[in-house]
Amino acid sequence: MMMNYALSHMTEKVLAARNSLKPIHIRGGGSKAFYGNPDSDLDDGAVTLDMKSLNGIVTYEPSELVLTAMAGTPLSEIMSALAEAGQMLPFDPPEFSDQATLGGCVAVGLSGPNSFSAGPLRHYVLGTQLLDAEGRVLTFGGEVMKNVAGYDIPRLLSGSMGIFGAIVRVSIKVMPVMRFDQTLQFDMTESQALERCRGVRALAMPIKCVAWLPNVSDENNQNANGQNVVGQSGTLSIRLAGAEPAVALAIKTLGGKVLAADTANKWWHDFREQQFDFFTHKPLWRLAVAANTPALNLGPTAFDLAGEVRWLAADVNAQTVRDAAVKARGHATLFKREHIDQCPAEGVFHPMSADIHQIVKRLKHEFDPHGLFNPGRLVLGL
Repeated sequence: MMMNYALSHMTEKVLAARNSLKPIHIRGGGSKAFYGNPDSDLDDGAVTLDMKSLNGIVTYEPSELVLTAMAGTPLSEIMSALAEAGQMLPFDPPEFSDQATLGGCVAVGLSGPNSFSAGPLRHYVLGTQLLDAEGRVLTFGGEVMKNVAGYDIPRLLSGSMGIFGAIVRVSIKVMPVMRFDQTLQFDMTESQALERCRGVRALAMPIKCVAWLPNVSDENNQNANGQNVVGQSGTLSIRLAGAEPAVALAIKTLGGKVLAADTANKWWHDFREQQFDFFTHKPLWRLAVAANTPALNLGPTAFDLAGEVRWLAADVNAQTVRDAAVKARGHATLFKREHIDQCPAEGVFHPMSADIHQIVKRLKHEFDPHGLFNPGRLVLGL
């Protein structure tokens, strides 16, 4: 009853906003409010939808590896329910606070270190319900893998930053937790670590995550501005998970220091949640690049997904960063900023090609013809 009332109240707010042509800002737990382009029209009578009132796990079938929950359900609640059944969210979403919600997780589309082996969030979204600008609750996809009808829309909503409407419910595929899990660490420079990743990719090993973090406290590896320089020392972490014999063979082959389970879990948690000092720098760029891309040498860098994601903690010209990303067959996002003046003129996300921009514009018009939902958060002007 309370859920129906909450959704009905949201629908009324959406219809009122549509009738008065007021922008609609979607809010979950606020854990990722820093991400994306700044909100526009904040002082123009914008309507706020508080998604936290849509809360609760609707269905969870461990034997079917599917969980359905309302958008405002805390990620912590979902992870706790999964852990009791020995399961997990395979794409390893960052929370950034205990207020993170499932809807916000899907809307921003971020995945963590485990996605190196498991794949990104969009591969696991089976179905969604969307509150559109007409006040309708539209259902896309389903709750089982064999139901392929409508898969494109749930994937489209993953990472859409809420510009098409408010996600109110999500069905997501989950996976069992691997029973045997070990982490190896190696002291080496960024270039050495990237070269090791090149070799690791060619090996048939149960590798779950690969990340490298510079030793930012090492004064010998900093310039006069306190920034790490090329050739800096750091730590390469490789997480192995699978059958015990396969993990044991991989450890024997790779060498390195084996971390205690508690230490390893904390390291990967702190890396995913950006709790290491490296990630406190603003601006912080996230670059997605092709596998085997060498060191970009743009400034202090950490990497995830065996080098396919580069975190750049440097105040570098946006065009310089994006040119480097394009050269590496990728793209660059200004992930965190100190203040709004640091936003590039074309927005924090890498500019879309003309063809992709037209597709997004057309879809935005289909779902939200008056451009009310989260205007400009994903693409400036939309």
